[in-house]
Amino acid sequence: MQNRSLISQLQTLEDGPVKIGGWVETLRDQKRIQFIIIRDESGSVQVTYPRPQDEDALADLVSSLASGSFVEIEGNLKHDERVKLGGIEILLTDLTLVSQSLPDSPIAEDTSIDKRLDWRFLDMRRPELNLMLRIQTTLEQTWREIWLENDFIEIHSPKLMGSPSESHAELFKLEYFDTHAYLAQSPQFYKQMAMSAGLGKIFEIGSVFRADPSFTSRHATEFVSVDMEMSWIDSHQDVMAFQEQLLSRAIAKVKEKFGAEIEKLYGIDIKVPTIPFPRIPLAEAHQIVEKRGYKVPRQDGDLDPEGERQIAAHVAEELGHEFVFLTDYPKNIRPFYHMRHEDDDSLTKSYDLVFKGTEITTGAQREHRVEVLEKQILEKGLELESLGFYLDFFRYGAPAHGGFGMGLTRVVMLLLDLPNIREASFLFRGPNRLTP
Repeated sequence: MQNRSLISQLQTLEDGPVKIGGWVETLRDQKRIQFIIIRDESGSVQVTYPRPQDEDALADLVSSLASGSFVEIEGNLKHDERVKLGGIEILLTDLTLVSQSLPDSPIAEDTSIDKRLDWRFLDMRRPELNLMLRIQTTLEQTWREIWLENDFIEIHSPKLMGSPSESHAELFKLEYFDTHAYLAQSPQFYKQMAMSAGLGKIFEIGSVFRADPSFTSRHATEFVSVDMEMSWIDSHQDVMAFQEQLLSRAIAKVKEKFGAEIEKLYGIDIKVPTIPFPRIPLAEAHQIVEKRGYKVPRQDGDLDPEGERQIAAHVAEELGHEFVFLTDYPKNIRPFYHMRHEDDDSLTKSYDLVFKGTEITTGAQREHRVEVLEKQILEKGLELESLGFYLDFFRYGAPAHGGFGMGLTRVVMLLLDLPNIREASFLFRGPNRLTP
């Protein structure tokens, strides 16, 4: 459609001829006047047509419109503060029906999430979901800007792997010609390969896969992982310091661009986190949680979801912060490639980042000394032979390095206080969902 204006641009235009295109949101077909609310990807506007007393083809066409039909509108833009929807309206002069919608939509505002996911393309027409994806885009754009300002290189690691990326748990195995392959759980090994390749600092935003049969509000079988790795660090504290800058600056940008819309559509005021984020060793976090009246039942020493909520509540109450780094995880609950503390071999130089009571990141300094890696692999009960390709990365010189992996959809879900990760995904994948 040539010379089409986005609805979001209309406020800045002078009164006069205008063309728009969009979906019919609602139609009020009154005896003397017709009102159509038209929505495009940027917003909604009222279109008005005084119905002539005589027979009129345009009025009949308007009357025939079903909600959801796509139309092209020509008319005269008029600024009028009495109009509730934005103080502007379009006085209709011509309408082209591009695509008629079926009269009854299969979903409504009160439809269950499962059925709305079946009809996600219709569900996504809601303004708040359109906004959600624009917020996601802004987060990624800001992160990329920061990485590029700091000379990071973007990589795209393969998602088909000939051997498990970290362990044999939660793996999708598939036929691959005359052998088999695995869907990548993480780009972790490839990120570390990039460090040994001399790339210095890298990032990747891409899909990862977990064969996890969980039906919780925060798990998915395919999700977007935000990963980075950097060389020449002194400890995991360097990684944490970089990540908190990524998040603080990106959230500030979201608030700057969309703060008013978020408050209108989601009813929340985005809080830009201050730097540095609070840091609490895991052992101390357990003590704090127990003082709050909850004892973590897990035997491995990690926090469970309720433990994460409790430590987040403590930080919010005592420090006024929505983020907290939990540090110094025991080696028994961390992968073999996490570096151990020099003064305490039982603890790793690693962290989890908890946002509003939910873990969004695991990060660490990696072990780069091949002889130490071999020892830690054997301690975990793994076979050196199966990790030979990985160990080769460190046989020819490797810098000290570290990084993190962060779940993009969890960040969006928590930022907007959405009830579950299915709401925060463009198209969700879980144990019982492979469509649309």
